[in-house]
Amino acid sequence: MATSAVPSVTVIGAGAVGSAVAQLALKAGTSVQILACDTAKASEAAAAATVAALGAPVTGDVVVLALPYPAFDEVLSAYPADAFAGKVVVDPSNPIDFATLDLVVAPGSSAAAGLAGRLTGARVVKAFNTNFAATLASGVLAGSPVTVYAASDDDSAKASLRALVEAAGLRLVDAGALKRASELEAMGALQIGLAVTEQVAWTGGFAVVAR
Repeated sequence: MATSAVPSVTVIGAGAVGSAVAQLALKAGTSVQILACDTAKASEAAAAATVAALGAPVTGDVVVLALPYPAFDEVLSAYPADAFAGKVVVDPSNPIDFATLDLVVAPGSSAAAGLAGRLTGARVVKAFNTNFAATLASGVLAGSPVTVYAASDDDSAKASLRALVEAAGLRLVDAGALKRASELEAMGALQIGLAVTEQVAWTGGFAVVAR
């Protein structure tokens, strides 16, 4: 199968996941922009990335919203709805109540579906939410390349993300249409629950074994 060119990346957020994704993109050999409220923290996340304050123009072909789900409203309000038109927007959030570990979206729905309805013209992909930041940073889980699941209604968007992920040495599995984001978010909630109860390490997680 032909591989697409590695797209440029904008990461919004400079926490653990944002830093890991930025490092992954740099490993893939592409240009990286980080947008964050705390630009000093963003500069520490990936020294080779271009850093700007939240609200600055988005330059990446792929935009990763490396934000907690409750922060979506505040952060996205810094941009008009069409600011992401034509871009691949990746949602790695897990919409859960951390006190109860319950999902906070309606059954059958997802944070990604809500995002797709909100961002005019964006090509939304659910991905990275079943990966802990430590495994994205290392690229290895149980001695094998980390697996990234991706769900989207746009095959070309998934192809762009595949090019990025595979150039960084990880593996991408196509989880199907965006409606599968609800299952990926349930997987993410389960994995977080297992880690919180110390049954899985934050350096562990779900893996796919290819036969």
